[in-house]
Amino acid sequence: MSTHIGAQEGAIAQTVLLPGDPLRARYIAETFLEHAVLYNEVRGMYGYTGHYGNQRISVQGTGMGVPSISIYAHELLADYGARTLIRVGSCGAMQEHIRIRDLILAMSCSTDSAVNRGRFGAADYAPTADFALLHGAYRSAQERGYPVHVGNILTSDVFYNDDAESMKRLTAHGTLAVEMESAALYTLAARFKARALAILTVSDHLVSGEQTTAEERQTSFNQMIELALDTALAENINTPA
Repeated sequence: MSTHIGAQEGAIAQTVLLPGDPLRARYIAETFLEHAVLYNEVRGMYGYTGHYGNQRISVQGTGMGVPSISIYAHELLADYGARTLIRVGSCGAMQEHIRIRDLILAMSCSTDSAVNRGRFGAADYAPTADFALLHGAYRSAQERGYPVHVGNILTSDVFYNDDAESMKRLTAHGTLAVEMESAALYTLAARFKARALAILTVSDHLVSGEQTTAEERQTSFNQMIELALDTALAENINTPA
């Protein structure tokens, strides 16, 4: 067991899906995995391991924000031997051509979080997705006919952001969407020589003002989950990075 995950050794698969919402973790386990077993409920942050096809898969809630996902990603990588981490979460679109419920693959992450500044000092480290995961997910989305966009996103520490001017500058420079976790995930995966990808569903739109309900965000983003599971099953994903 680690500090925040109450799993026994061997209870967690090498490939882990990471929704922020623990109830989405339960939904994924109950809806998509066979023979899913609950391995963690410390602090109500559910974690399950089951099978999808012939692949052993875990799903672990991470909570909201850089500090929270950093705890769970670190422990999964350092204490449980996870090698592939795929975030499945929601985001707010920042470009007019993107629609509600479209999928976004985060190729890279800008961030306003100070966490990486503490790690890298004056260097502007660029958290980046694993290319094999990114390529596989994009190919699967095209094959399934899912609406998908690939590019840079913003990982923000602030949900209710009053700095409209900075958001406009990021939008003008092609930033696709904003969320609160992926930069930390990519940085930790790089540190532990593991693979990571964020697959996001657009839950609200910063330009049009459209948004989905809390219930929809919890249970109805199935295309994102199916794409993540496709990616987890892809050839060579579980070989060492």
